[in-house]
Amino acid sequence: MNGAVLVAVAAAIGNLLQGWDNATIAGAVLYIKREFHLESEPTIEGLIVATSLVGATLITTCSGPISDCLGRRPLLIISSILYFVSGLVMLWSPNVYVLLLARLLDGFGIGLAVTLVPVYISETAPPEIRGLLNTLPQFTGSGGMFLSYCMVFGMSLMEAPSWRVMLGVLFIPSIIYFLLTVFFLPESPRWLVSKGRMLEAKKVLQRLRGREDVSGELALLVEGLGVGTDISIEEYIIGPANDFTDDHDIAADKDHIKLYGPEQGHSWVARPVSGQSAIGLPSRHGSMANQSLALMDPLVTLFGSVHEKLPEQGSMRSMLFPHFGSMFSVGGNHPRNEDWDEESQARDGEDYASDGAAGDSDDNLQSPLISRQATSMDKDMVPPAHGSMSSMRHGSLITGNAGDPVGNTGIGGGWQLAWKWSEREGQDGKKEGGFKRIYLHQEGAPGSRRGSLVSLTGADAHADSEYIQAAALVSQSALYPKELVNENPVGPAMVHPSETVAKGPSWRDLFEPGVKHALAVGVGIQILQQFAGINGVLYYTPQILEQAGVGVLLSNLGLSSASTSLLISALTTLLMLPCIAVAMRLMDISGRRTLLLTTIPVLIISLILLVLGSLVDMGSVVNASISTVSVVLYFCFFVMGFGPIPNILCAEIFPTRVRGLCIAICALTFWICDIIVTYTLPVMLKSIGLAGVFGLYAIVCIISFVFVYLKVPETKGMPLEVISEFFAVGAKQAAAAKEN
Repeated sequence: MNGAVLVAVAAAIGNLLQGWDNATIAGAVLYIKREFHLESEPTIEGLIVATSLVGATLITTCSGPISDCLGRRPLLIISSILYFVSGLVMLWSPNVYVLLLARLLDGFGIGLAVTLVPVYISETAPPEIRGLLNTLPQFTGSGGMFLSYCMVFGMSLMEAPSWRVMLGVLFIPSIIYFLLTVFFLPESPRWLVSKGRMLEAKKVLQRLRGREDVSGELALLVEGLGVGTDISIEEYIIGPANDFTDDHDIAADKDHIKLYGPEQGHSWVARPVSGQSAIGLPSRHGSMANQSLALMDPLVTLFGSVHEKLPEQGSMRSMLFPHFGSMFSVGGNHPRNEDWDEESQARDGEDYASDGAAGDSDDNLQSPLISRQATSMDKDMVPPAHGSMSSMRHGSLITGNAGDPVGNTGIGGGWQLAWKWSEREGQDGKKEGGFKRIYLHQEGAPGSRRGSLVSLTGADAHADSEYIQAAALVSQSALYPKELVNENPVGPAMVHPSETVAKGPSWRDLFEPGVKHALAVGVGIQILQQFAGINGVLYYTPQILEQAGVGVLLSNLGLSSASTSLLISALTTLLMLPCIAVAMRLMDISGRRTLLLTTIPVLIISLILLVLGSLVDMGSVVNASISTVSVVLYFCFFVMGFGPIPNILCAEIFPTRVRGLCIAICALTFWICDIIVTYTLPVMLKSIGLAGVFGLYAIVCIISFVFVYLKVPETKGMPLEVISEFFAVGAKQAAAAKEN
């Protein structure tokens, strides 16, 4: 995973520059006021600070759709250029108006980085460490603030500090960021797949994962182009084929799904658990109807039941099939290799002229995932055996040289991707067939209890057999949609990815139940984060620490008031770094939801203590001590939970085709709320005082805890495509619950 880690670190430098700029302007504005005589013009002073916020808000409104169109990497390159240009202009700045222009350009760069870096990291990171890597922007942002405060503090000790140098030095790290985005960062493989650029996506995945075999994850990315329809959650018992059926003809049983291992003659069969519900998740922890609270979102219970039943996952290697590296083996007859890249795939009528020579396997996909012969609907062709995943009469789901193991279909987090062939009678009495995709996940460790297997499946299992119970999320495959059956009854079953996204993201997609559900979670948590008090506490930290005697102590060292304020801010920022490091470690172990539910109560207690410290006179020493401890606790626990997690969640919960658009909506919410909180804080202080402000923040934190408990699911360790599918089925279940 070294490739994914290095790419995430390089991308997160964009947030380092954002933190650097935020801290620099806080120190530089003290000297800008003196030069331009702005002491009597607070509006201009406020504009100098806030113009970057305005720029970030403006660019965010269009960054999402543009990133869906042009890609994530080009916009990160543009962000680095904007940082560079704004740094040079601020270094020059002959007057206030040029400075305001530079701040606007700087805001454009900040907006692009803050919006797209979490998306980029989520789309390139393995599920097992996605939370850790997506906490990097928070860490590098705070690190940038600390470095900047140290620089500005050092310059404040000079006789004539130059604010132009303070601000303009930003262009130096922006050069490094530019070089990394141009020469080191690859394009997001999910975006490449969405545009049909499969060869490039394959090479990027190989680089990110550090292995040649990425066919399973590549198949997942294609399936992620569209959230499936007719979604159901099922439960399977999986074991060796002969343990279920012996000499029974599996092809004659529609309820079987046959999975092949690389060893000759070694095959596995999945069989649905009898008596399951097609709507609710069959779980020994209770049905979806039995919620712990009537108001709890069924989606939260759905995600929770999966995490409760599943063993901890610590590596990319799936635990579902521990005895073989591939879910499929190669059948005896194989179609020729197919090049699945839009640049080299020519179309002739309804057929694809896409066959490549066997010797060119390194230059094409090698694994067409679903061969065109395998899914022919022509009546003269025999359809694949029911449930057979690979050993089809006319081809193989994954093809290669005879006898060679094919790609592992593990897609991360212990999940496996599979397909099954299903048929039903149409309105005209003719049989209709198609592939359905299945996301499988192990529910328990392998066992050998004959009685359990028989009671669950009704099969005659061998006493020494090994079987696995697995949850299955079943839906219509994106590779073979219903529309294709009617349009192309004979021919290629595999829709070229670029065809599925030819129209691009649409605003209409936002009203799909799953997307709408995810937007409610993403926008809600962004609003609550901004109103949870971080800006107010940051603003008053120097004042609170000065009351605690820290300012007096530093003044005795001969420091000016400006230098003292900057040093206090640097120490406060330094305090955040080890706490963020702890959060990085826990993000994929405890999970996002658990961290929020654990840290938000501490925020509430800290704010209540700040209110008491402001209202009750317990002596200067006691009040200062309480305020200092409260601020330290608030900072430490905010950056462990409410700081990074909203951006992490928003980068995870949306489908690929609308991820950029939805992220832009969430980021726009973030910036608008940031502006509201920043500009209403002075008014609130005058009207209700410091105690009233912190009291309101405490109330918002209580609301946040309730919102997270009832509405925010746990997404740790799950592939992005599976998360989107769960949101779709959760919305379906919520709608069914309302009807009932």
